[in-house]
Formats: sequence, C-alpha cells, structure tokens
Amino acid sequence: MLPDWVYQECPGISAVHRETALVRQAQLTKPTGALGRLEHVAIDLAGLQQTEQPRASRVPIIIFAGDHGIVAQGVSAYPQAVTIAMMTNFASGGAAISVLARELGATLEVIDAGTLAQAPLPGIVTDKPRCGSRDFSVEAALAPAELAFAFECGKRAVLRAEAGQPDIFILGEMGIGNTTTSAAIASALLGVSAGEVAGSGTGVDAAGRARKARLIDAALARHGLTGPGVAAEKILCAVGGLEIAAICGAIIAAAQRRIPVLIDGFIVSSAALAAVRLNPSCQPFLLPSHQSAEQGHRLVLRALNVHPLVSLDLRLGEGSGAAVALPLVRLACVLHNGMATFAQANVPDRPAG
Repeated sequence: MLPDWVYQECPGISAVHRETALVRQAQLTKPTGALGRLEHVAIDLAGLQQTEQPRASRVPIIIFAGDHGIVAQGVSAYPQAVTIAMMTNFASGGAAISVLARELGATLEVIDAGTLAQAPLPGIVTDKPRCGSRDFSVEAALAPAELAFAFECGKRAVLRAEAGQPDIFILGEMGIGNTTTSAAIASALLGVSAGEVAGSGTGVDAAGRARKARLIDAALARHGLTGPGVAAEKILCAVGGLEIAAICGAIIAAAQRRIPVLIDGFIVSSAALAAVRLNPSCQPFLLPSHQSAEQGHRLVLRALNVHPLVSLDLRLGEGSGAAVALPLVRLACVLHNGMATFAQANVPDRPAG
C-alpha cells in the first residue's frame, strides 16, 4: 500500500557521540545536572546528529495543509473556507507561525497537501492527489493510492529542504477539522475511546466535544478499527487526512536522513505516533516541544515515550509550539558547545569519589 521506503530502517543513535557528550557535560563548570533537561537535549542531539557539536541553527519550518470531509458533520467552530484563507495568511506573513519563523530566522514553506483549493495559490507549493479527504463518518477518508501520494509529498518536502543542510525540522499543519481527524487516528492507535482524546479543537463547547467523540467512535466501529493491533495504514486510509499523512512521510524521511524533528502539538504528535507504528526506528528522532491544551495530547506523548520541554496551554497548531520551544533547544546546544570545562577555567572540580 505504502512505498517501500517508508519501512526502511533509520540510522541509529551514535553511542560514541552520545557518550562523548555525556562526558563533556560532566566536565562543564556547573554542578552535575544543574541545567536539567537542557543537558539531555544537547546529549540526545549529539547522538542523533553524530557530532560533538550539536546544532539547532538551520531549522526549516514546513506547514502541510489539508481539508477534511468530516467537517460536513459540524465538528468545527470555523467554516472550512478558513483553511485556504489561512494558507494565504501564512504566505503573506500574517500568521503566528509566519511571525515566529521571521523572529527565529527560519525558512517557512507552506504546502497544499490536500485542501479544497481548485488552483495553485501564490507562495504555496501544491502537491496533492485530491482536494480534501472524504467524510470518514460515511466512507473511507482516503484511497490507498491517495495515502501513498501524501507520504511521497512529505518526502519531497524533506528533499527540497535538505539542500539547506538542516539541523532539525519543524513540521506544522493547517486544516479545519483536523483535530477531529487526529482524535480518530489517536483513538484507533491507542485503543481508547474518542472521549479520552477528542478536545475542543478550534473552540467547540462541551456539547460539541461530546458530539465529536460520538461521531469518531461510530466511525471507528464502522471501519473496523476498534480491535487491538489495527495496522496504521488501515487507520490512515479510513479516518486520516492528507496533511497528516504527509507529516508522517516527512517524519520518516527526515529520520532516514539523520535529521531530528521537533514535534509540535496534538495533530503532529498523532501523525508522529502513526509514523512510529509504521517504522519504529524513526522514534529516536522525535524531539518533543510542548504539551498542548488538547486533552488527548498527553496520552499521545506518553505512547511516544517523550517528555515535552514546555507546557503553555497552546492549541494553535501551525508548528507554533515547536517554534516557541526552538530557542530552548538552541540554548541547550550553545551551552553544551560554549561553556568552559573546569580545567579550561581553572575552577576546582568536585573531589573524586
């Protein structure tokens, strides 16, 4: 169903470089562990990037956009036309992620991976097999060939950005209805009821969340996704979205090139969980950024076995949470690379033993 490259092994963590980073952290002019999680970020990056000088300077931001047939069931507080309007806002520099990208000195590429736009939009890369997914409450959201196309879209985005020698990727999304789609994917992957993962999304009230959960539970039953061990490919075809599938492909393609991905909120994390189910070897390359206000995000992060750097009650998407966390990652790197050791600074170290 999916291209063969999706299942190809990603490179492993360099144990030599990770151990070298551990030794260096122990020699820096600070008490052991005094920089907390920042130390672990630098050590992990050293092993992932296979270097003694972990880096987070060149960080492309790639936004995938898609529309969702499930919106016909009234699951969003906003009309579907917002997806296309926001893509234009991204390209013109007015969206939150646009502002963050400028401040961070990061490139920003916006990809129409499956919106309802009938023609290419200025400043937007169009790379889609169809305009929007189908309504998964009545039929499968995507055909197998459409799913495969979306994975290739994600890989193509990584290959375009690879020429700039990225240190890390930030992947984001835009798509009215995609919190419902992500909740359906997460519910099926985690084997929990939709009520445990379906949040407020764009701002629906408690009654709207309950209705969303009922729709998802009914759809999962309809598509035979409620049992244990359902294949991720089947889940993505039945209830997935094109931008979410493209993110899955981008994550795996980046990991295969030894490029870590700073994971954003609930939607990107759900895509990451699907990517890990498809290719477990990509898991070490997932760097968590934040825990969002979406109630299912905590469960997805737990399933990924990662711990977010910050928790600011964000639920915007767009890659904004990952962008907000990027300065912390950069600081972790410069502290690791730039601090003096006890020997260099002529500072007495702790007594041995």
